[in-house]
Amino acid sequence: MAPPLCRLYLITPPRLDDLAAFGHVLGHALDAGDVAALQIRLKDAPDEVIAASVDVLKPIAQARGVAVIMNDRPDLAASLDCDGVHIGQDDAPYAEARRIVGKNRMVGVTCHDSRHLAMEAAEAGADYVAFGAFFPTTTKEPKTRADPEVLTIWQETMEVPCVAIGGITVDNARGLAAAGADFLAVSAGVWSYGEGPAAAVKALNAEIARGIADRG
Repeated sequence: MAPPLCRLYLITPPRLDDLAAFGHVLGHALDAGDVAALQIRLKDAPDEVIAASVDVLKPIAQARGVAVIMNDRPDLAASLDCDGVHIGQDDAPYAEARRIVGKNRMVGVTCHDSRHLAMEAAEAGADYVAFGAFFPTTTKEPKTRADPEVLTIWQETMEVPCVAIGGITVDNARGLAAAGADFLAVSAGVWSYGEGPAAAVKALNAEIARGIADRG
């Protein structure tokens, strides 16, 4: 049997001051290696800015087979025709998010370091659960720190995919892939990488491959 796969899940920077320039960077990054999804996460931006971002970024991602996930806002995920929505524990409840986006879009749920929250989300019908933060992160102040063991236990007991999130970089990705993550969600670890985002995607895919091999 082939080993379970682990794939990259990109999250946009918190601000996109030059949307056209970022679209160019994004295209190069997505061409550099396997990426499963792009989450558009613009927490403090007005709706019209988020909509403009989706208009530019969605075609770039979808042309490369990359799913576009809206952060926090099921209403915008539906109205802007994204592929799914990611909700936190303080956002819309899963049932409400599912009602808004419909059965054909993905709904992912932040579960911090809690297998209990993850099991509730999985049983409700979530398409994936996200655990974290695994490392310190500059993108947001994490509410919890998660141990990689939560990924291993989840992988051994549940079918619903799990996403590892929080401070993931080229230097620490291998261990999380080895622990059992199905996806590694990365933001600053790609966009702020010294050699550039495309080099980061390439390097992260190499580390993911090593981590999968480590699973034995």
